[in-house]
This record gives sequence, C-alpha cells and structure tokens, in this order.
Amino acid sequence: MYLHNRLNNKNNFFQKFKDLDFILLGSILLLGFISLGTMYSTDGGQILFHTKSHFFKLIIFTTLMLIISFLNIRFWFSLSYVFYLIIVLMLIWTINFGVTASGSQRWINLYFINIQPSELMKIFIILCLAKYFHRKRLENVNSFYSVMISTIIIFLPMSLVLIQPDLGTSILISISGILV
Repeated sequence: MYLHNRLNNKNNFFQKFKDLDFILLGSILLLGFISLGTMYSTDGGQILFHTKSHFFKLIIFTTLMLIISFLNIRFWFSLSYVFYLIIVLMLIWTINFGVTASGSQRWINLYFINIQPSELMKIFIILCLAKYFHRKRLENVNSFYSVMISTIIIFLPMSLVLIQPDLGTSILISISGILV
C-alpha cells in the first residue's frame, strides 16, 4: 500500500509537471530577464545593487511560483479564510507599524524584503469569496444575508487599504470581489 501511494505521488508529480503552462512560464522568465537587462543598464553596465537584488528576487520568486503551482488546489481552498484573516491582520499592522514611503504607509519590513499586504489581498479576496459562495446553496446566493456578508468581506480590506492611502489597489480589491 505504501509503495503504491509513493508511486502514485511520483506519477502525480510528473503529471503536474507535464501540465505546466510552459508558454506562460517562458514568458515570465523572458520578461524577468529583460527586466534584469534593464536593471543592468540602469546600473551603468555594472552588476551593482539593483541588478543583484533583481536577480536574486527573480530566482527566489520563480522557484516559489513553481513550488506553489505544485500544491493541490484543495490546499488553497481549505485555508482561504485563514489566509484572508492573516492578510487583514497584516493590513492592520501596516497601518500602525508599516514602512512609510512617499507619504503612504503600505509596506511591512521583514528585514530581507518589504511586503505589501494589499497586493496579497487582491488574490485572497477572490479565494475567500469563492469559498464562501461555494458553500452556499444556489437558491441562497442572492439572499440579503449572503450579499451583506460578501459586502463586509470586500469592504473590510478595501477600507484598510484606503487608510494607507492607496486608492488604486482598493479599487482593484473591490472590483475583484464584486466580480466573484
């Protein structure tokens, strides 16, 4: 039984690898290397801080993207409420203790990278609402209660992002929530 599960997992990995969108992956890598060339050019044709920083971020986040793509979609579905809550707490943290730049307080300093929780919220508002409506029976989707709960789910992060102030991101969060 154990050997069968291990073989099944191995076949599952190879199947997921075969199902990767290589055109999208190639496009992302091409764009990353073009931007790396641009950073090299802005550093005056030398490998200085911006070029090194961009190269390391390109490697780290491309690897992270590939790892995340191999996670089962049920993982994201099962933890979507938790991630939504964590990002809402990160938005509250940002308002109180975030890094201020150009008059806006939008980033959290993690000492190795500055993270902008509002960018993560663009993704997890969709996952949270998708899970919420997935659990609703079809005849209850348009009920007053369902609409009010989904409005609160959208309005909470949108208002926290507006406080930072970041009107563009708050509009994108609300539009993505409304589209779901």
